[in-house]
Amino acid sequence: MPDDSRVYSYSAVLMGSPILLKLFSHDDALASRVFRLIKQYEDLLTVNRAHSQVMDINHAAGQHPVSVSRPVFDLIRCAKAASLLKDSAFNLAIGPLVKRWKIGFKGDSVPPADEIAALLAITDPHEVVLDERNGSVFLARKGMEIDLGAIAKGYIADRVRDYLHKAGTDLGLINLGGNIQTLGSPEGGWSVGLKKPFAGDELIGALAVENMSVVTSGTYERFFEHYGKRYHHILDPSTGYPLDNELDSVTIVSKDSIDGDIWTTLMYGMGVEKGCAALRARPDIEAIFVTKTKEVAISSMRHFRFTLLDNRYRITGSTA
Repeated sequence: MPDDSRVYSYSAVLMGSPILLKLFSHDDALASRVFRLIKQYEDLLTVNRAHSQVMDINHAAGQHPVSVSRPVFDLIRCAKAASLLKDSAFNLAIGPLVKRWKIGFKGDSVPPADEIAALLAITDPHEVVLDERNGSVFLARKGMEIDLGAIAKGYIADRVRDYLHKAGTDLGLINLGGNIQTLGSPEGGWSVGLKKPFAGDELIGALAVENMSVVTSGTYERFFEHYGKRYHHILDPSTGYPLDNELDSVTIVSKDSIDGDIWTTLMYGMGVEKGCAALRARPDIEAIFVTKTKEVAISSMRHFRFTLLDNRYRITGSTA
């Protein structure tokens, strides 16, 4: 049995983020295998370099379908399904807009309105054509690009969890920079901090979880300012501009980290009231919304406990 009092931390920089692995036994070899696994998936899914299976699809847009490996095909199918939900803020075909805004990368700028309109025309998720039999993906129009950045980390966090289970590890934590997946429960559970927007590492509060994923997406993660206006990286697929509502961050607690990725984006698009209403049909998924007016709205608390650490914020919503 692992010793609950002794935690071993391993770190690497992958997917443009610091990656942290926590284990309760000293195992350099296992940590190396985990980081290698993450690197393999990053190489398959990235759009931040010239070659990957996703980039092969993008390069062939408007020309021909591209056969991909089963994990990539399944992830694209999942991302397309989320993109086709009614009024979804999730869109796997938003690549051309992400690339043009460059938010979080060198050369970010506010595109002219006519450019945004032209790029919006090639972001229709219906035009991502999937062929189940051949395992191929075809982007129907030239210039289309899929971007799995909003879903890849969650998918990889779940694969790491499965890999660790297979290796006989029942207690551990993987943090992929915004996506945290936990295995088992050390004494008192895992404590995951809820960051205060635009305040570095200051915390609003802490969640206690076990065997759950915690995914946070915030307007403070990647943004730039232009003539006093802040532009963040969470784009509205219906307008092509950053989503503008009452939210500073959304945290999703769920079994699978991929659900956390999808639902943080969906919840951003819905806002607090509609988001909480939608989650009533999903008792397996819970949300914590942090608003610009310093409210912490919690959809429910079946799968975690929350402790407020900053009394300038106030908790609203259900605590069922």
